[in-house]
Parts: sequence; C-alpha cells; structure tokens
Amino acid sequence: MSEPERTPDGRYIVVNGRRWRASDPGIPPKLRQELVDELMAARRLVRTDAEHARPRVQAAKIALGERGYLPASSRRCVGAALAMYSRILCLIEAADYDVFSTRHRVSAARKSAIAGAVVVTGRARTAAPVAPSSSAVANEPAVTSSAS
Repeated sequence: MSEPERTPDGRYIVVNGRRWRASDPGIPPKLRQELVDELMAARRLVRTDAEHARPRVQAAKIALGERGYLPASSRRCVGAALAMYSRILCLIEAADYDVFSTRHRVSAARKSAIAGAVVVTGRARTAAPVAPSSSAVANEPAVTSSAS
C-alpha cells in the first residue's frame, strides 16, 4: 500500500480530495508505532467496554497529534493551565458541584510547583481525582477550597 498524499506542512493526509488530520510528523517512528498500537487496541476495546476505551482512544489520538494539536511554543503553557484547571474541577466534583458556597482555587504554591515542573520536564501532570469528603479537600495543601 502506498503512502497517502500529504499537505506541504505534513499535518494532513489527502484521501479522495478530502483532508484528514495525520500523525505529528515530528514523532519518532518507534514511538509513533507504539502509539498506533495503543490506539488500535483501544479502538477494539470500544466494542466491549466503551466507557473505559473512549478515553484511551482520545489520549492516543492526542499523543499522535491527531487531535488537539498545539504548536510546540504553546504546549507547555496549555499543559500547565490544564493541570491547574483539572485540579479545580476535581475539587468541584468532590464538593458535589457546589460552586456557590465555596471558591475552589489553586494556591500560589501549587501554581509555582506546576510551572516549575513544566520548565524542568516540559510536561505538567493533571490532577488525580479527589475523594468526595471534606477531609480530602482539607488535607490537600497545594489546592484549596475556601469559603467566599
């Protein structure tokens, strides 16, 4: 099978005159193949366990650059914002979506830690879910919920 036609920037393939987003041409071939294998495994799983498979498909497509493409100059900044806002969302979920009685926020210390991680590693970790109890929120020193 021959390679499909690509746009000059390499971001799209052209099939029957229609553009389709392609994998990021900057991904090394070995890593690209591992990501494609994960994508195919996740797609097969959609038939039997869609709830768990769909996030895997999404993650593989993002990793391949097929969704959510950002220029390299913007990735770190957006990754840091994602880490911060995902932590806030976890706190909101833990508070049973009550956004009126409490202000959920990321502390200055946590923002600094996220920014430092992004500078050092080039990546930011998104937040782990918070257990829906007040003690889980209260014991989280880096991200806080405070009454208005």
